[in-house]
Amino acid sequence: MRILYAPCFFFGFIATAVWLIDLGADILWLLPLLGVAILLSFTCEALYPYKPAWSEAAGEGGRDGLHALVNEILNIASIAAIPLFAGWLPATSLWPSHWPVLGQLLLALPLADLGITLVHYASHRSALLWRLHAVHHSVTRLYGFNGLMKHPLHQMAEGLGGVLPLLLLGLPQDVAALLAFCIAVQLLLQHSNVDMRIGVLRHLFAWAPVHRLHHLKYGTLGDVNFALFFPVWDRLLGTALHLPGYGVGDEDMGIGDRPDYPQTYLAQLREPFRPAAKAQPPAAVPDSLRQALEHV
Repeated sequence: MRILYAPCFFFGFIATAVWLIDLGADILWLLPLLGVAILLSFTCEALYPYKPAWSEAAGEGGRDGLHALVNEILNIASIAAIPLFAGWLPATSLWPSHWPVLGQLLLALPLADLGITLVHYASHRSALLWRLHAVHHSVTRLYGFNGLMKHPLHQMAEGLGGVLPLLLLGLPQDVAALLAFCIAVQLLLQHSNVDMRIGVLRHLFAWAPVHRLHHLKYGTLGDVNFALFFPVWDRLLGTALHLPGYGVGDEDMGIGDRPDYPQTYLAQLREPFRPAAKAQPPAAVPDSLRQALEHV
């Protein structure tokens, strides 16, 4: 189960979504399919946890649910508005709309992933973008919903970086909906608390064992493994990191110099626009992590 979970979850749900669209189903059918994915994610996290403590809610469930609900509503609204955007954007026939849906999705995924990854990378280097992105890094445990826990403005920034170029090429609405579904599925896997064993697939897909290191709270040590889907971008950026001998724990999570970061939904929406709080000294790197880094 631990070996099969990630590939079966990823390819199973995406193949089902492509099949539905190929059948001519309304793109709204992707919403209940996403609900099934979320339910399965929660169930497997309870049965096969990477960290049992991360499966125990500490009062943040309502907040995370609001983040997910608001951000998915924004996604749906954006997809619904694509025909309107098409009227504003320059007419183009560059997108291969004549390809099968699966072929179009296979083209859209790496292109969108590159744009999203570059915005993510910039968010750790731009003070302005970091103020928005810090909401995502304030989590103190990783589980599926964390991937959907983003400030709406930062989600919009990532969406512009990843999807706007495709819309300029003429991306159809149904393929855009599939792309949004794939992103949601990937975010569930990337932040999952399932004790998945992905082996050599870590070179191909940025699932949880790859992405957990990105949430290290120790200064710039977490400025690694930015990719959403494909780790190849991190290898090209020089930001790939693999620490097979180190298990990320709850003491490694959060924002090291902001342990007081707000934890309620509305406070997190306001935080990027408040006067910058005084940063505390960076969190000390534990010896076990230091030793693991010495062997990289």
